[in-house]
Amino acid sequence: MADAPPLLLSRRLEFAELTANADRAPWKGVDSTALREVTTGAGPEQATSVRTGYDSAELRVLFCAIDSEPWATLKERDAPIYTEETVEIFLDPAGDLNAYFEIEVNPLNAVLDLVVRRSRGGWTKDIRWRCDGLQTFVRRTAEGWNAEIAIPFGAVHERAPAPHEKWRVNFCRIDRPPGKPRELSAWSPTGLPQFHVPSCFGTIEFI
Repeated sequence: MADAPPLLLSRRLEFAELTANADRAPWKGVDSTALREVTTGAGPEQATSVRTGYDSAELRVLFCAIDSEPWATLKERDAPIYTEETVEIFLDPAGDLNAYFEIEVNPLNAVLDLVVRRSRGGWTKDIRWRCDGLQTFVRRTAEGWNAEIAIPFGAVHERAPAPHEKWRVNFCRIDRPPGKPRELSAWSPTGLPQFHVPSCFGTIEFI
């Protein structure tokens, strides 16, 4: 399985309110990258594309998910939305693979944010962590649903990234079509039926 190529965030976009609309500025004209089935690297049955950009204050990510029947029931902050349908960001600014942030959004715009840390026994998840200033917006589309996520740099790092700084990340989706098996897809497939494999995270570079 080929590794995900480095993703260059070369556009310093001018962001305003979140719209989750790929046809409106600043997303119009920004190249997208496709998620792949997490174990095989093949194209998933229902595709997802991701657009990324940043400005001096935040990282923005736009997921566009093809989905014949988007669904979710959980609406509370930090509910276990991963048991339904979600898009997810895994973010390791330090790049040392000892800890990473996870931010999930479902079709009802419910959010789960947590930090995962390496421990003597494996990994520990802390859902008490809050991504301060996080903004999310979900839009239903004719093809499925979109989610736009704005992550303030100050919430996950000591400062905004310097030119040519690299962060380890992954962009993922859980799709649960009614009557069909669950499908996991990722920008950088892990080779396993799960996302929590930080050694397989891809790299973004701020240029």
